[in-house]
Amino acid sequence: MGQADARLLIDKSAIRHAATGIVLRDRATRPRVLMGQRGKDAAFMPSKFVFPGGAVDAVDATIPFARPPAPDCATRLAVDGGQPEPLMAAAVREIWEETGLLLGTKDPRAGEIEAPKGWRGYLATGHLPDGGALEYIFRAITPPGRSRRFDARFFLADAEALGSDPDDFSGAEDELSHLQWIPLDEVRKFDMPFITEVVLAELAAKVEGRAAPGVPFFDNSTEESRFRRL
Repeated sequence: MGQADARLLIDKSAIRHAATGIVLRDRATRPRVLMGQRGKDAAFMPSKFVFPGGAVDAVDATIPFARPPAPDCATRLAVDGGQPEPLMAAAVREIWEETGLLLGTKDPRAGEIEAPKGWRGYLATGHLPDGGALEYIFRAITPPGRSRRFDARFFLADAEALGSDPDDFSGAEDELSHLQWIPLDEVRKFDMPFITEVVLAELAAKVEGRAAPGVPFFDNSTEESRFRRL
């Protein structure tokens, strides 16, 4: 079977693990989140404003961390059926690829790794992912019938943990345009997917100290949509 034929056999509607990175700025004054707009020809959520994120790649499991995930975060992800390190590494990689911003810590081991595709530019900066800077705050599964389906975990990071200028998007790839820091009190003016609106509502509650305990889970694994807390 040729490579092209093999690609035809991939079920793009199958649920894939994915990670999303939510970067928050000015939490104590007027909180802002980093978002960008997907292309109008994108196969998934075209023209929508979203957080950086995407599917977990196999190579994400090979990247060591400068600082491991917080124990409660790792435990909650494991109980939730996810693998903490690959998911969190994917969130860091997606932030790097789609915004050009660096979430990580300088570590000499970065120069000793044979960098896999997708991580070469990041590791060349001398950084490794900082698992302790990420907080697991939401989970959502894409409903049936969509062209792409993901079991996505959402991770929150503070902009103060960035190892780069938070206003420098020059290193971003072209998947997202109009990258910007949007105030939480203005974000609903933008055209967003429904699930992004749900996540933003939960984020606002968290920032204001009124969030309910547990990680919200918007479960569309079946035809019946369920919302619960993990």
